[in-house]
Amino acid sequence: MEKQKAKLRGALSSLDGLKWSVALKGIIAGSVAGLASVLYRIVIETCSDVSRGIYAYLRQNPPMIFLWIIVIGLAGWAIGWMVKKEPMASGSGIPQVEGVLFYGLKMRSYLILVIRFIGGALAALFGLSVGREGPSIQIGAAAGELVSKIGVKSKLEKHMIITGGAAAGLSAAFSAPISGMVFALEEIHRSFSPYILLVAASASLTADIISKIIFGLKPVLYFVQIPELPINLYIWLLPAAAVFGLSGSLMNKMLLWVQSLYKKLPWYLQIFAALLIALPFGLFLPQVLGGGANLIQLAESATDLFGFIALLFICKIIFTSTSFGSGVPGGIFMPILAAGALSGSLFGMIASHFGLPLQYIPVFAVCGMAGAFASSVKAPVTGILLIAEMTGSMIHLLPVGICAYIALLLSDMLKIKPIYEELLKRYMGSGKALFEEEKGKLFELPVEAGSCISNELIKNVALPSGCLIIGIRRGTKEIIPHGNTRVLPGDYLLVLAGANDPDSVREAMRKLCQFD
Repeated sequence: MEKQKAKLRGALSSLDGLKWSVALKGIIAGSVAGLASVLYRIVIETCSDVSRGIYAYLRQNPPMIFLWIIVIGLAGWAIGWMVKKEPMASGSGIPQVEGVLFYGLKMRSYLILVIRFIGGALAALFGLSVGREGPSIQIGAAAGELVSKIGVKSKLEKHMIITGGAAAGLSAAFSAPISGMVFALEEIHRSFSPYILLVAASASLTADIISKIIFGLKPVLYFVQIPELPINLYIWLLPAAAVFGLSGSLMNKMLLWVQSLYKKLPWYLQIFAALLIALPFGLFLPQVLGGGANLIQLAESATDLFGFIALLFICKIIFTSTSFGSGVPGGIFMPILAAGALSGSLFGMIASHFGLPLQYIPVFAVCGMAGAFASSVKAPVTGILLIAEMTGSMIHLLPVGICAYIALLLSDMLKIKPIYEELLKRYMGSGKALFEEEKGKLFELPVEAGSCISNELIKNVALPSGCLIIGIRRGTKEIIPHGNTRVLPGDYLLVLAGANDPDSVREAMRKLCQFD
């Protein structure tokens, strides 16, 4: 018994010493992830600019369209073959990162990095409506996984460094370090852990330094001047948030529905079809090409183009669905924000006929981004901070926050599932996922007030089979528990899962620790 207690004390002591070790490795992971994500950002932006030039050339030389269709066929087969070889490199990449951290998915980092760069560049070259942000997160996670191979023995430490790399990827993609930290907590882990926060902060800040050295201090979506919304006009936020909630929900439904349609095609036709659909958009409505940063700028400045903005909104959702649903390496972060900004601009133009001054339309475009993001991704805090960092404006935090949470409420009422959660379920159910072989897993879980395990003695809790609580962190104290130890709200449980099914144990323990 004394020997077992000594081992447990050793585990807790090593966990405490892990704190600054992972912070240092977070800086290393942030450096590698930041460099990789910055390079990816440059590649995607360059290819997107070339894409617009190609479509402009095709409009002036229609006979060359037939040659372009042949090129589409070759590129569609090449991207499809790469994605077939490494399914983890398909789509956004965010669901796959969550699968690695929580369900034991295997990430072949070198192959993922190669396919992300080549496949993403080709997708941007043909103007597909996908973003660079989700792939940047996976690129960062892959970089973190490579860093974790050096001197890291604990699975828990490895997962922390992968999380730090993912946060760094978002930080570098958007020049948004705070959003990268919060995204790691709110979306990836869906819980607060000081260890995760520490590694995410060190990695995100390091990646942001690299991003700012390359791209400068100017925010990604720099709005020259957006007036502050007067308090007497806040009443307009209620119907506006409902519109944003519906636009985010519509985006989710369309993405999943079109993805299901693509599954009926053979693999070599799926991405070919997406590239072929991009052709008419590139020829006749080039504004919807790419991620959508240009549409956000347009939505911010539009005051009397209602029909055109409505057309862009509808086409952006359709084009994003046909692009992303094919499985091409590309994300939906920026397209969701673009659709939200357009819906905000549309709402503002309608409201201007009922008393809303025209100069406040840009405010609703900004709020629309956060509302659509919260409705679709179900990560409202990340959305609020992301909009603040991307626009370089803090004065709109209150209206942005109001719209984000009302849109989230409406989305929940409509029973819309978080988009990345649904995409992960589909990926794991496709039979393409590779799993790592593990002998057991150590993980940390926070105890929420009102959960099944809070205020209970450990001996009175029906713990999952093959599960052992080996430590409790309560504030600054580390406790080695026994049967009569009472679990309090706010505790962090250090749990060891057995070799048989560690992921099922984690899920069961998560339910015990969460308020339902």
